[in-house]
Amino acid sequence: MLNNFQFIINTSVIAVLLFITTPTTAQQTWSSKYVQVKKDGSIVYAKDELGNSIPDFSGVGYQRNRKPLPVVPVVKTIDANADNDEQTIQSAIDEVTKMKMDANGFRGAILLKKGVYKIPGTIRIKTSGIVLRGEGEETKLIATGKGQRKLIVVTGAGELKETGGSRRKITDAYVPVGAKSFTVGNANGLKVGDSIVLYRPATKNWIEDIKMNEIEVRDSTTKQWSTAEYGLHYERVITKIENDKIYIDNPVVMAMEEKYGGGEIYLYSFAGRISNVGIENLLCESEYTSDEDEDHGWDAVFFNRVAGGWVTKVTAKHFGYSCVNLGYQARNITVSDCNYIQPKSKITGSRRYSFNNDGQLNLFMHCFASEGRHDFVNGAMVCGPNVFYNCKAENTKADIGPHHRWATGTLFDNIITDGELNIQDRGNWGTGHGWAGANMVVWNCTVGKAVIQNPWASAKNYVIGLKGTKYSGRLTGRPDAEWEGQNKDGLTPQSLYMTQLKAATK
Repeated sequence: MLNNFQFIINTSVIAVLLFITTPTTAQQTWSSKYVQVKKDGSIVYAKDELGNSIPDFSGVGYQRNRKPLPVVPVVKTIDANADNDEQTIQSAIDEVTKMKMDANGFRGAILLKKGVYKIPGTIRIKTSGIVLRGEGEETKLIATGKGQRKLIVVTGAGELKETGGSRRKITDAYVPVGAKSFTVGNANGLKVGDSIVLYRPATKNWIEDIKMNEIEVRDSTTKQWSTAEYGLHYERVITKIENDKIYIDNPVVMAMEEKYGGGEIYLYSFAGRISNVGIENLLCESEYTSDEDEDHGWDAVFFNRVAGGWVTKVTAKHFGYSCVNLGYQARNITVSDCNYIQPKSKITGSRRYSFNNDGQLNLFMHCFASEGRHDFVNGAMVCGPNVFYNCKAENTKADIGPHHRWATGTLFDNIITDGELNIQDRGNWGTGHGWAGANMVVWNCTVGKAVIQNPWASAKNYVIGLKGTKYSGRLTGRPDAEWEGQNKDGLTPQSLYMTQLKAATK
């Protein structure tokens, strides 16, 4: 029997799915001039005068979302006790950590049976191949007592390390957004399958051209952007080499421009990063003392230093910051069918980021948020591609979208919110947020209102088939984004991400 909340969530998701998947029969359909789908399912992307196009977002998520999430066999089962379950769960994780991985890269799943599990601290997974699984909303993990903390932390160790002597300059004068190849000065020593970083530097003239050296000073915390802080490091894999031409698995989402320092690639290693980890089928709750209490559970699930994992069917209730928070070194994570509800905190900055992504190549889909502030959101200098697909937010307290400082290459596809979806120059908000997002795509979303602008230089943002009110935003006089088909029914394909995924798997 579904309780009232489950009924609301499930019917909301069903409504969104119907909205996306039901064929349009009573209305005229139309297609974007930027994306044309051929009869065989292949896609043709319109290019601007520099060769830029909407990028391919199909390579995101766990195993690029090419297969359903794996069902990992249970190797340890736990029942709740009446007092403190943190050590019991942690000991089980530590025990499974010592098991050998199977041929698929898994040690096994730990099953938490139905019951109430009281957690006064934090549960940690530090090793590859472990899944923590409940039996749905009847497996309840409660962050008890005081302390602003993360309930479940999944993280490896160390940092991404450049391989000495491997850096090579990109020789093309311009590598456009959407490209999956470029030429380097010398490809000797590189091979198919190598993990590389595609590096896009920040130069003084670039910062000047996007006017992020002219942020209006609000107080002593306002910072102008600097060349040392704004270089972008995109993780890619080499798929083909022809002489000195390199092909990569995921597209360029920030143009490499000779006038702004061009671009480079380098080999890297990340010895401590973990993979094949999952969190499934849990209700996570935080104790609290009042609606504005902030001394309690903050994140339900946090991932970092993970390359390949998932969080699915997790509901977070009363947490002050997030249901799922992905750190800068979290890559190829799928977050699906998760809910963030009834948060408890002050309604102000640095709170209620329901589903936060600071990593790259990550996928959020079929998620729901209520009473959040920034429900489906990127942080600073986030490297794409990333995707938020088929998600819904209600009773919103702020806006959806890139939050600050030049996040690049995110697709917002079939997002529904009663609040705002914004991609704009945020000026001196925070300590100098400035341009929040570049080369973002908003596809077939339904919003209360939206401001979507283009930066002064070096990037565009696309908004196609948006239903909602357009407004001028925080700062007027900024260039308008590439708007097409506002409040026009019948956009086809209805989902850009699903169409790209289908094309990629043919």
